[in-house]
Amino acid sequence: MPESPEVQALADELDARLRGASLTAVDVLEYQVVKTRSQQPSSLVDARVTAVTRHGKYVDVVFADRHLVVSLGRHGWARWSSVHTRGRDEEADGDKDAGARAPGTAAPALVTLVFDDGLGLELTDSGSWVSLATWVVGAPNDVPSVAALGPDPADPTYARADFDRSFAGRRKQLKAILQEQKSIAGIGNAYSDEILYAARLNPVSHASALTADQLERLFRQTVGVIRTAVSARSGIPLDRLKSAKIAAMKVHGKAGEPCPDCDDTIRDFAFAGTTAQYCPACQTDGVIL
Repeated sequence: MPESPEVQALADELDARLRGASLTAVDVLEYQVVKTRSQQPSSLVDARVTAVTRHGKYVDVVFADRHLVVSLGRHGWARWSSVHTRGRDEEADGDKDAGARAPGTAAPALVTLVFDDGLGLELTDSGSWVSLATWVVGAPNDVPSVAALGPDPADPTYARADFDRSFAGRRKQLKAILQEQKSIAGIGNAYSDEILYAARLNPVSHASALTADQLERLFRQTVGVIRTAVSARSGIPLDRLKSAKIAAMKVHGKAGEPCPDCDDTIRDFAFAGTTAQYCPACQTDGVIL
């Protein structure tokens, strides 16, 4: 799942290449992607991009009076292309069967945006079910999930008071809070693993059980891990961002490998329909989750 550091790098590249460009054509190949049925992406044709920014894990392509908000979901991404679209008016007749795809196939382009310099931007989804989503709205907060986003630790204004409102005294597991977008925006499964490893904290401990020193450590590592990752991903081309993220992970996705900081082995545990990783020696006093 793309998280804030990679989505920020994506938004920065889109902003650099698309700002000032006019949208000339839209091709939607999967009707499920469009969440605002009364405002299709084709309604933006001939409009000029004024900026591209990020809200949590969402990309916001800003036009003069409207926004194309994109959620990459679990398996979505973007790539540049010179592929011509089928035409502006075909999006509503997209492939109704595209929601079921065989795993392991190349990521299909579900939406293609073409700009006046001939540049094409393809929005893809590599999952066996469609998680990519788009909205055409007057303001980003017209998307309910964007309006509900909590403060973002990548934001320079994010402060300890923001963190305390999300964590202090809560009887909820640390990993769950880190991934709870209404509490703290932009963090998913991978970076929550990395933050908790860096903070040397048990992923399933409740926030209410933390000492003052542990809370301070978690705050520092939440900000530090995310901002370091944002800086590290900056300028990396779109087709290399996912591999750069994977290469930077210390524990996430590393089950069965040696811990980078001790003699123990990174372990898996089930969490929210997926798996997460941790080091027993560094985080759980040797307890296997």
